Order: sequence, then structure tokens, then C-alpha cells
Amino acid sequence: MKPLAVYHEHPDWFKPLFAELDERDIAYERLNPAAHSFNVEDISIKYALFFNRMSPSAYLRNGEQGTFFTLSYLKHLELHGTKTINGYKAFTYETSKAMQLSLIKKLGYGYPKTIVVNHSSQLLAAAAALRFPIVVKANIGGSGAGITKYNELATLQADIEAAVIDFGIDKTALVQEFVPARGGFITRVETLDGKYLYGINVYTNGENFNLCPADICQTNDGKELLRNACAVDAPKNGLTVEAYTPPEPIIKAIEAIVQAAGIDVGGIEYMTDDRDGSIVYYDVNALSNFVADAVNVIGFNPHEKLVDYLEEKIHAGVESSNSIHA
Repeated sequence: MKPLAVYHEHPDWFKPLFAELDERDIAYERLNPAAHSFNVEDISIKYALFFNRMSPSAYLRNGEQGTFFTLSYLKHLELHGTKTINGYKAFTYETSKAMQLSLIKKLGYGYPKTIVVNHSSQLLAAAAALRFPIVVKANIGGSGAGITKYNELATLQADIEAAVIDFGIDKTALVQEFVPARGGFITRVETLDGKYLYGINVYTNGENFNLCPADICQTNDGKELLRNACAVDAPKNGLTVEAYTPPEPIIKAIEAIVQAAGIDVGGIEYMTDDRDGSIVYYDVNALSNFVADAVNVIGFNPHEKLVDYLEEKIHAGVESSNSIHA
């Protein structure tokens, strides 16, 4: 049987996935998007399934060359018959916060008021059309990177003049109203195969934009978590987490978003806008890490369900191939 390909560059995030695959004796091959190549003439199907775990935040780890390469590679694989998880369509949305908001707008759900720009000369006009405070965020971010909050226009003006605003690797930025989260938390919902898997509330002071659930090491009642995918600064981020099941209409909205974005495994973040009580969806994650110490937070191990899903996809592909060659 051909192996499962797990395509990733982060050294720690997927240890629980590999542990589960090893436990079940599932053959897999690890591929590094930050140092990779493919021959356009090679159209052979080498993998039973190709699981894309490339992170848009790879540029923080000297891996930015993998971002646009991955789009080309995924399209090549799909054009020539390799089955992918979180493939080209999903990664296209993963690498554009602007596209995510346009999709949410099309589906009719709430989102932070946003103006997309590609040059610093456009920042002041965009900011003037929004309510302060605002954030300027890179279109391709991840792990809270590339986000700066501004409480007044003068501070933004000073940063423009100092040329310190970084638009990110695609030179595109979002100027966006900062939404105050009612209750001091955002909600992150994880999905699998386009369906609800679980939800968590992440408590934040509103100044920390790295809400990666694998980096959170404490529950809301003060209990320390076993960090099974720990970042170096996880003990310092001050975030706490608790299990939460959203109302059914929100679950349905989130399922609609991930299905429309072609995301097989992913998470959506939303909050209640404290200014008017509206629900605001603001982040679509195709590379979505499960919460650390999940059993103690949500009551089950989501990696078991993830590998169940991968096994089903692998076996379905094998059966399909066998029927073709019968």
C-alpha cells in the first residue's frame, strides 16, 4: 500500500498526529514544504493520500518559500489524480484573509468591517473610513503574526512615516475595525470532514493575537495543561481555555464556511461584538491545531477522530483503485 504523505514544516505541532499514526502502524512519509521540489513531468501517484499541513506562518521560521510553492504543488497533485486533504482550494483560502472575509460576506454572515490595501499610501484613507481602534494585519499571517493595533490615527500616521508597517509576503494588508470581544473571549470551533468536531472559548486580554490552541497551557479555572504541542513561549502567553458548544445556528454557519472553502480539517474563530451583540466570524484556518491536552479540556482525543478520517479516505481510495483495475 502507498504511504500517507504528511506535508508540514513545523517541528512540534504534529507530534500527536504522528504518535497516533505510529500506534496504528499506518505507513506515512513526512515532507518538508520549506525545502521541496517536483517535476512537472512526474504525474505518478506516489501517495495513498496527501495531507497538507503547511502553515501560513512558516515565514516566521525561514520557510516563506514554501507558501506559494505549495499552491503550485497542490494543484499539480490534484490535476494528476492524487487525493489531497486540505488541498489547493483550502490552501488558497488559508493564504488570504481577504478572501476569507469575501467568502463570509457572500455566505451572509457577520465579519469585522475591513478595507484591503496593497500600499502604505492607502492606509490613512482606509483607517478614516473605520471606527477606532483598528488593526492592520498582513493578508498572510498565522500565529498572530503581522497584526498591529492602533488606538488613534496619529499613531498610524507615525508608523507610516517611519515605514515600519509590514504588509507581509504578498504585500497585501487588511485595515480592520478592532472588535471588542464580549466576555473577554473568542470562540474557536474545529471541524472535520466539513462537520462540527468541538468548540473552545479562548480568554484573551485583546492585545495578544496569537490564539493558537496548541500554545495554551491553562484552563479557565487555573488548571495547568499537558502541552502536547508546545511552543517555547506557551507558558507566557496568558491565555486560558475552556470547552464550549456553540448554539446550533452558529455550528451550521461554521460548517457552511468550511465546506464552501474546501477545508477538510480546519477551524473557525468568531466572537460576539461587545458594541452591538452581533456575531462576527473573523478567521478561517485550514491549518488548525487541536487544543493542547484535549482529553482534559474537551473530553476526548481529536487526533483519534482525525486518524479515523484519514484511514477512511485511504481505504476508500484503495477500494476505488482496485475496482478500476479489476
